Amino acid sequence: MKKASEQFQTFKNENGPVITTVDVPVIEQDGLYFKDIDGSGILKEFSDWRLPAEQRAKALVKDMSTDEKIGQLFVTSRNPYTTAVNPMMATLKKEGVNTEDTPKENLKDETGLLDENVLENVSIFAGYTIPGTTDAINRDKMRNFILRTNPDPENLTDWLNQLQKTAEADEHFIPVLVTTNSRNENGKVVFGMNDSVGTFPTWPGTLGIAAAIQGTGNINIAKDFGDAIRREWDAAGLKKGYMYMADVVTDPRWQRIYGTFGESPELISEIFDVLVPAVQGSDEGVTADGVALTVKHWPGGGARENGFDPHYKEGQWNVYATEDSLTDYHTKGFIPAIAHNAASIMPYYAKPSKEKSARQHGLDGKEITWQPVGFAFNQYMIQDLLRDQFGFKGYINSDSGIIDNMGWGVEALDRPERIALAINNGVDMISESYGADYAREALARRTNGYYDTHPIPEGYTLEQITLDDEAISRAALRTLTEKFALGMFENPYRDAKNSEMVITHGNDWETAMQVHRESVVLLKNQQVLPLTETAGKKFYIQGFDQTEEAGKKWTEALVAELKERDVTVVEDYKEADIAIVMVSPESGNYFTATKGLLEIDLCENKVVADYSEEGLPLETTHTETTVAGIGQIKEIVKDLHARGGKVIGTINITMPWMLGNLEPECDALLAGFNTFTAAFFDVIFGKFAPVGALPMTLPKNDEVVAVNAEGICVTPNDLPGYKKDEYLPEALKDENGKGYAYKDADGNYYEFGYGMKF
Repeated sequence: MKKASEQFQTFKNENGPVITTVDVPVIEQDGLYFKDIDGSGILKEFSDWRLPAEQRAKALVKDMSTDEKIGQLFVTSRNPYTTAVNPMMATLKKEGVNTEDTPKENLKDETGLLDENVLENVSIFAGYTIPGTTDAINRDKMRNFILRTNPDPENLTDWLNQLQKTAEADEHFIPVLVTTNSRNENGKVVFGMNDSVGTFPTWPGTLGIAAAIQGTGNINIAKDFGDAIRREWDAAGLKKGYMYMADVVTDPRWQRIYGTFGESPELISEIFDVLVPAVQGSDEGVTADGVALTVKHWPGGGARENGFDPHYKEGQWNVYATEDSLTDYHTKGFIPAIAHNAASIMPYYAKPSKEKSARQHGLDGKEITWQPVGFAFNQYMIQDLLRDQFGFKGYINSDSGIIDNMGWGVEALDRPERIALAINNGVDMISESYGADYAREALARRTNGYYDTHPIPEGYTLEQITLDDEAISRAALRTLTEKFALGMFENPYRDAKNSEMVITHGNDWETAMQVHRESVVLLKNQQVLPLTETAGKKFYIQGFDQTEEAGKKWTEALVAELKERDVTVVEDYKEADIAIVMVSPESGNYFTATKGLLEIDLCENKVVADYSEEGLPLETTHTETTVAGIGQIKEIVKDLHARGGKVIGTINITMPWMLGNLEPECDALLAGFNTFTAAFFDVIFGKFAPVGALPMTLPKNDEVVAVNAEGICVTPNDLPGYKKDEYLPEALKDENGKGYAYKDADGNYYEFGYGMKF
């Protein structure tokens, strides 16, 4: 059977959109081409591309069935057919979670592109039975999916095209919108955070992009980044991204830090002011050649309680320990995103804690309404603060799992009630919930007498926990408006060969590589770098990761890459004149809660306290390792220094690591942020002068992030690192009144904005 990529026809309008279709008829009228969305042969309002997107969406919603509207409410993972292990299952197994791979069979459509397997319980977010792709689209009217795997560009576009052809068989052609997490940054592949690495032109991590911008003062880096994403994703047919994080780094133990742009609300705002229009296509919002952004995590996920993640009970609270930190810091990055009409915003899982917080005020000067429910269910945070006060006009896309495992504060409600509460509160799309049947149940309960025999949960009204047509129509209107604005009704198909050409063979790879170089931060240099004279010198290199096995594999790759620099590389550091030790720590897991606080020290088998589900320290202990073999660095240094040799260190900063077990040993130290090794080598060997600056402060030691018996951190977790000295006890400060930031042997503070030059 021919793929849709080989079947679609193209009709070109002069001074109008291109029309692409396989089976949906095309209407010719007034010398123009229009997609016949309902197959009626009549040019109706929703088929007329000359009309505004919202007007067309309103007309279509009026013509849609209830089932069609319900299908717009949910987005769930669905990937191209493959015999490979499900990426979530691979991550779960890595973290020691017992599970079985599903599906049991290997069913696919005739093209081999669509996965037709029924999936069962494949997510930590909830347990659902998810039908094959064709049934999901045509039976359940699902039109939104999340891509979690990493197909090559041509296969990706073939799959996306096949989804659109499948949707053409329904009563209305409503295009399938596939969203995915960011795909243009380097890093370790983690399901649900960064699902793919290396297929699209690969920039440093977002912290690295921030480091390059902060160091160079060149905000056009963010524009180039956004322009590249728009070109590449649109060429592939990917039209929406769960990105980027406007969260401000304030709690140093939050595992999601690596996906942020650092701790400065001002820098984050500057980046979003440029990035959002670049990706979406205009200053006013999404365009037909743009990619819709879902900015996250409202109202800022950085205000953690000692780093505890809200995927788990310990992290269910956002805590604002200092007055007005909510609006002074955590919501600042959303302002430019809202001003440029970011398509959607994703609320975080957590709920605000009044008992543990200082007074917080909205933009209206009034104290916020403290509702102890997750932000997606929180009427004040969504309707009052985000929409009314901040002026957000787009739609709300929930985070994954709010209807199930991460439904903080609404545990008394069942699935239909949670869906209804979220939608009634203003959520328009619910992530990782295959909830069409539950939504139909919530709709039926409004009038079928269900609550005549079942008590309405305390604190709620019938109208809050059931649905009506008005609510589901409002949500469908918002999400369909985006699809019309993106041009997906007119031109959903893409040329798979062109997709490969733009993504794999375009110029964006070199642009990205330059930013890798610019992201390198020189932290320390005792007259060692640059190494411009290497003749006669012997080099040793070793990589240190969280596990010994990972470190060995990385070292093999590093040795091979260093040899390409035309230098002599030895296998034994005792023979070397110069040793390069590259450290890439890791802490905690994504799918399983840690026994205690996330460790940010560079350590091996460090004994630390266990913590309760309430976030309090216990008398029992466990050990943590962030860098396997970290003690070996001292042995390498001792040997080389005894012979007059030098040691160059690098640190991969995905969290604000404490460097006390690394910096004192190094004669030179560089930081990167999922930065390519080649960029480090370019700096080390004098091919590029370092310009990067730290996008966040690195804490000094355990003392400055200590948590007492009541679970309170000595430095407030809702403030950026550059503000923490104001709250640090005087006994922990030095003669300069500083104590939070790490201070190296040369007296330099590793704080926001710091970076040396040659």
